[in-house]
Amino acid sequence: MSFLLKSMVSSQVKNLGLGGGEEVKKEDGAATDPAAAAGMTREEYEEYQRQVVEEKMERDATFAHKKAERASLRVHLRQKYRLPKSEQDENAIQMAGDDIDVPEELRKMVDMDAVEEEEKDSILGQIQNIQNMDMDTIKEKAQATLSEMKQAAEQKCLLM
Repeated sequence: MSFLLKSMVSSQVKNLGLGGGEEVKKEDGAATDPAAAAGMTREEYEEYQRQVVEEKMERDATFAHKKAERASLRVHLRQKYRLPKSEQDENAIQMAGDDIDVPEELRKMVDMDAVEEEEKDSILGQIQNIQNMDMDTIKEKAQATLSEMKQAAEQKCLLM
């Protein structure tokens, strides 16, 4: 209760200006204008601020463009590998505005990989892999595996 009374009385005393409140007095020589504080004229300061804003807009546009290019590449890879789409990437591409596409060099690399994978997945690709196999080494590995299994079975089974 005393806290409430004290806060009400002190706020009234501050409003009267009879002390009790801390008043901050500004010096007459203090510069309130940001241009004067920066040591420039008002026109120079406005020109400087305009240049800062333009540079920031250019940086933001460049960043958004690069971000959209990366998103476009991710979308392209998702399509290639049949992965689910990402709304975040689609939004980044739309925010960039202009027609963003995967850079030509990356597109060539991805397309070459796709062609190679399609060749490997096809029946002709499998036949070529069979031709490239060394039948002698496969036969040796199969015989070695069979003999190892036979030895393991003999050790475990008393009838053999």
